[in-house]
Amino acid sequence: MFALRRLLISTAIAAALGSTALAATQPDLGVRDGKIITVEGLRFRDLDRDGKLSPFEDWRLAADQRAADLVTRMTLEEKAGEMMHGTLPALGGMVPGRGKGYDLDKLKPLVLDRHVTTFITRLSGDPAWLAEQNNAVQAIAEQGRLGVPVTISTDPRHHFQFVDGASVAAGGFSQWPEATGLAAIGDEKLVRRFGDIARQEYRAVGIHQALSPMADLATEPRWSRISGTFGEDPDLVGRMVKAYIQGFQGGETNLAPKGVSAVVKHWVGYGASAKGFDGHNSYGRHAVFPAGRFDLHVKPFDQAFAAGVVGVMPTYAILKDLSVDGQPLEQVGAGFSRQLLTEQLRGKHGFKGIVVSDWAITNDCGETCRNGFPAGQKPSFAGFSTAWGVEDLSKVDRYAKGVNAGLDQFGGVEDTAELVAAVKAGKIPQARIDDAARRILAIKFEQGLFENPYVDPKVATAVVGSKAFVAEGRAAQSAALTLLENKNGLLPLKAGGKKVWLKGVSADAARAQGLVPVEDLAQADLAIIRASTPFETLHPNFVFGAMQHEGDLSFKDGAADYEAIKAASAKVPTIVAVYLDRPAVLTNLRDKAAALIGDFGSSDEAFLDALTGAAPPRGKLPFELPSSMAAVEAQAEDAPHDSKAPLYPIHFGLTY
Repeated sequence: MFALRRLLISTAIAAALGSTALAATQPDLGVRDGKIITVEGLRFRDLDRDGKLSPFEDWRLAADQRAADLVTRMTLEEKAGEMMHGTLPALGGMVPGRGKGYDLDKLKPLVLDRHVTTFITRLSGDPAWLAEQNNAVQAIAEQGRLGVPVTISTDPRHHFQFVDGASVAAGGFSQWPEATGLAAIGDEKLVRRFGDIARQEYRAVGIHQALSPMADLATEPRWSRISGTFGEDPDLVGRMVKAYIQGFQGGETNLAPKGVSAVVKHWVGYGASAKGFDGHNSYGRHAVFPAGRFDLHVKPFDQAFAAGVVGVMPTYAILKDLSVDGQPLEQVGAGFSRQLLTEQLRGKHGFKGIVVSDWAITNDCGETCRNGFPAGQKPSFAGFSTAWGVEDLSKVDRYAKGVNAGLDQFGGVEDTAELVAAVKAGKIPQARIDDAARRILAIKFEQGLFENPYVDPKVATAVVGSKAFVAEGRAAQSAALTLLENKNGLLPLKAGGKKVWLKGVSADAARAQGLVPVEDLAQADLAIIRASTPFETLHPNFVFGAMQHEGDLSFKDGAADYEAIKAASAKVPTIVAVYLDRPAVLTNLRDKAAALIGDFGSSDEAFLDALTGAAPPRGKLPFELPSSMAAVEAQAEDAPHDSKAPLYPIHFGLTY
C-alpha cells in the first residue's frame, strides 16, 4: 500500500512537470562523495543514489511538489527525524552546543540513525572556520539514505547582550544595537537593511534559519528578555518585526532562495510574564493579563504573517486564567495548546508555515526543574525542562499532545523514538506527521539546500564582518543612543583635548577621539561613566534564574556604578550612559548627570562618536522609564506604558 501510494503521487508529480516546472536554469550543485546524474543536458544531484531522477531531486519542480514526493519515500522514523530541532554537539563545552568545534562522532548517529536534519548551532568564531564546521555537518547528511541536507539555525548573534540559551556572542559578525536599539531608531528601512546584512552573513557561513525576531511586547518592565524585543508600542513593534523578516527572508511576502527563514516568537503573550519572571523557569511559567490586553500582544504577529514569515515559535508560558474568544484556555504551555496553535494561529490568523516549539518542552521535569538545585550546588542544564502544565505526563504523551495541538517540530531535543512510539500507539494521526515533514522539507527546497548546502570559507571571510557591514552597524549603534538630559548644552563635546575621568569606557577609544584620560578625578574637566540597569538575582538555584536579570530596577547606595556616579558628579560635570536591557529607574541619577543617555548596545567607539557629535544620537525610547519601583509594582504586566507618572515617557528623546 505504501509503495503504491508513493508511485501514484510520484507519477502525478512527474506528469505535471510540463505545466508547473520552474525555469531550467542550471544551479550550482554541491557534493562531497555523492553522485550527479545528467538528464536532457541538465545536471541533478542523485540524492538517493539510485541512478534515476526522482521528482524530489528535480530542481525544475516547485518546492511543495518536491517535498510531497519526498515524504512518500520516507519511513516513519525518517519523518520523525524531520520533526526534531536538535543541538549540534560541540567539543569541550560546558554549555550544550558551545565549544571548540562540532563533535562529529556524536553528530553522525543523530543524522544517520535518528534522521535529524535540523540543528541549532551555538559555535562562534572565525567565519571561515565556522563555514568549514558547517560544511562538515552537511557532508555527514549527504551520506543519509535520501541525502536530506541539514538546516542550521541560530539564536541572534549580531548584538551585545549574550545569555546562554537565548543569544550567541557576535564573534566575527557585524555588531548592531539590540532589537530595542533598532526600535529606538524606528526606521523600517534600516531594520530591513540590518536583516539583509545578517542574511548575507548567515548564509555565507552556512546558517539557514534565524530563531528570531521576538514580536513580544515588553509590557512588564522587570522581564529579563526585554532587550531582545522591539519595545512595548504594538504598532512600532509590528513595523519593526515586518521589516526584520523581510530583510532576513529576502522577499516582501516570501522566503527567497538565498534567504534565511525567520521564526517569529513567542506566540503569544510572553511579555506579560508575572512579576517579570521568565518562562524558562518553573517559577516564571505564568503570563498574566490583569488589564485584559491580550489583544495587543497578538497585534505585532499579524505584521509577521503579512511578511510571509516561515516559522512561529510558541511561548513557554501558561496564559493564566485567560479566555480567548469566550473560551477558557487549557492551563498548559502554549506549545501544548490546541486552542492557541490550531484554532487561533492556523485557523483565525491563517498561518501556513511551520510551528516549532521552544526548547525542551517534552523533557521530564524532575525536582531540580520544579524547585531548583539544592543550596550550595551550582545550577546546570542537567534535567532542564519547560513542560509547563504537562509535567506529569509521560514523554510519549507530551509528544502526542504537542503534535495534536499543532506543533510541527520540537526544539532542543532528538527523541525520535518517543515520537514514533506515539504514532504507533495511535496517539497521533499519520497525516499529522506527513503534514509536518512536508512543511519542514519544503523550506529546505525553497532555500536550494538540496542542490548545494555547502559554502565557500573564502566567501565567508569576505562577507562576514566586512568593513562596510561593520561601519553600518557602528553607525546604528550611535543612532540608537537616546539622549535624556543635556544640561547647559554639554553635548556634543567641543574639540580641544578635554581631560576626562572614565569608568566603563576604554582609554584608547577616548584618546582616538581627542580626549585626554586622567586617573585622578581632581584633574578632570568632566567624567564619563557607562553603567548598567540594576538587577537582582532572586533565584540563583535555577540555571536561568542564575543568569537572568530580575527584580529591582533602581540605583541604590552601595552599588559600584551608583557610588561612582555620586563621587564624580560631586566634583565635575558627569556624562552618564545606562545600558537599558530593562527600563531602569533613573530618578536619583537625573539630578546628578549633566548629560544622561539611554544605551541599547554600543561599542565605546560608537558611543564616543555620539558624544562628540560625529554621529549624533537620535533614539526615542521604545518603552517608558518608570519613576519608581512602586510604580513598576503597581502597573499591569500586560498593558503598555501604564506606570504612574513615568520619569521619561515612551518615545522620548532629545537631539543636539
